[in-house]
Amino acid sequence: MEGRALWLLATVLTLVSSSPSGQYVGLSESQCAIQATDRVDCGYPEVTSEQCKSRGCCFDSSIPGVPWCFKPLQNTECTF
Repeated sequence: MEGRALWLLATVLTLVSSSPSGQYVGLSESQCAIQATDRVDCGYPEVTSEQCKSRGCCFDSSIPGVPWCFKPLQNTECTF
């Protein structure tokens, strides 16, 4: 049983470490491509990238003076 648990842990760590950093969790890049002036705050002061993304929000700290953790664009595509 212990060997099986170690194998599972190693597999999970490999998958996590191989995922590209900076990707949006459950979001496409286009959903987070929002003009800085149009960002709607989704976080709180000193929120980390990981905390923000776990809330289903986008994170971009490259522009000072605007929300770094912000709501993504919603899919507006209609399907019938």
